[in-house]
Amino acid sequence: QWLEWEATELQPAVSTALYCHLVQGKKGGEVLGAIRKTLTYIDQSLTSKATPYLAGEAESVADIVLWATLFPVLRDEFCLPDELEALRSWFQTMNLSEPCRSAVASVLTPQGAQEFKAYLQKQPGPSLHWEKPAANEPEEEELAERSLSEEEIAAAAEAWARGPAALPERWQPASPVLPVEGRRNVLITSALPYVNNVPHLGNIIGCVLSADVFARYCRLRNWNTLYVCGTDEYGTATETKALEEGLTPQQICDKYNAIHTQIYRWFDISFDYFGRTTTAHQTTIAQDIFRRLLERDMLLTDTVDQLRCERCQRFLADRFVEGTCPFCNYEEARGDQCDKCGKLINAVELKKPQCKVCKDSPVVKSSQHLFLDLPKLEGLLEKWLEQSWATGDWTANSRFITRSWIRDGLKPRCITRDLKWGTPVPLDGFRDKVFYVWFDAPIGYLSITANYTDQWERWWKNPQQVRRPGPSVGWDLAPAGRGVGTPGFCSGSAACPLPLSWCHIKTSGGPDAAPGHSLPTPALGGGVGTQLGLVRSLEWAELANETRRGKGGAAPTVPPSSRVHGGQAGSEGGADPLTP
Repeated sequence: QWLEWEATELQPAVSTALYCHLVQGKKGGEVLGAIRKTLTYIDQSLTSKATPYLAGEAESVADIVLWATLFPVLRDEFCLPDELEALRSWFQTMNLSEPCRSAVASVLTPQGAQEFKAYLQKQPGPSLHWEKPAANEPEEEELAERSLSEEEIAAAAEAWARGPAALPERWQPASPVLPVEGRRNVLITSALPYVNNVPHLGNIIGCVLSADVFARYCRLRNWNTLYVCGTDEYGTATETKALEEGLTPQQICDKYNAIHTQIYRWFDISFDYFGRTTTAHQTTIAQDIFRRLLERDMLLTDTVDQLRCERCQRFLADRFVEGTCPFCNYEEARGDQCDKCGKLINAVELKKPQCKVCKDSPVVKSSQHLFLDLPKLEGLLEKWLEQSWATGDWTANSRFITRSWIRDGLKPRCITRDLKWGTPVPLDGFRDKVFYVWFDAPIGYLSITANYTDQWERWWKNPQQVRRPGPSVGWDLAPAGRGVGTPGFCSGSAACPLPLSWCHIKTSGGPDAAPGHSLPTPALGGGVGTQLGLVRSLEWAELANETRRGKGGAAPTVPPSSRVHGGQAGSEGGADPLTP
């Protein structure tokens, strides 16, 4: 029992504590907080049994294993709080034993816990949730939400007694599934899995499973339901994979889209349509929104300094450059973020930058780019955010980050990139560029629906008939992409298909779901996979909220995704995702 507990409970907690200490530089209580619950459990067990060792009067393998797991974090018993007296005594006894002292000398010296640093720096940042202890007992608010009246209980008993014969005839929608007047119409999306990998069980759970469960629930309720998803296929991750395998980006997308499709079919995920983003519809819709912004004078032009590799003859996206972090001097910092200190980086700030393809040192060159004029929209966005915060359920992290952006004043956000795989910019002087991922991202959901039916606008421009509970998971640069950016270009584009009130990030909770009754969505930690560092590790799964149409209104949304990059298959240009 102790060995099983060590593997399933103690090891994950210690890994989190080590990450906080070694990678993030935290100390003392901040580190112990990650393992406090497990330490208390050991202390209580020792106290209740009144024995010097975990399994009795004699030392056992359980004592050795747990001590070895805890030692890199604690080192000695003086790190432990005074109230954990039994644990302190046990840990001191283990430290003084000859086998343990010998193990420390041979394994951890001279670097000690620093031995784990290189490994931990390559791992996604953990989600830190120890502030609120887990409990099996429901909280009072949850109990209040779940309480049923006598009338409801009697009605449920009566319905059960009538049996399945009394159920209404199952709704069989036409093909393609379209909104039907007089019926409850529900559009469900889940985060688009990135195409450059083979999905594993974690991807299934974190990306499509919760939305699939909700889709099945909606169909059982006889609601007219459309569930769409597809592979996210643009960006430098695809270019990188293509280089690794000696294929073109399009060949990589074709190969892995087929693998994704086969795996989801094997898991019996009940998509009505599983598409992809390398389509003409993606290009058409993204460019249409861009033109509307341009017509409304919502775009600016500015010069951006970028790293360019002269040997490769191209500007380097964040994924294609690494160097020494300007903040902490970590030597393997990426072009967008340092995995050691967690700070966001402008690639030109890197010390000793290197092209990851040819290992040459790039040079800094200037390039003209287009920017969304967010300061023009600041008043409208601030008003919308205040209303959304008041009526919705944003996480504390998402509120804090978005508030900080508003507080510091919005800055113009670049919407173009010097890349080769993505949605081309339809403007003279910029036709060799593509749209930046955060601008392009939400549009993949629209284009996939458009590939399913040419009447896609009946799902996306029809808030009177369609309820859209949202995606199963979302992440990324929250304020840049979804807390500020997506509402920004929706409000800035006069005829954008997406009403501003649909731009909030939410989970796959039902359109009528009360708080606590929507489907839980796990946070991810890398790739669609997906959960991320700093901002990327934030949980961006949100609950359904009321829209500006007043109480009782549906809460449609622009579904966020891991990284949705639009474009036409085989087109020149490319988008650079800001996620691993």
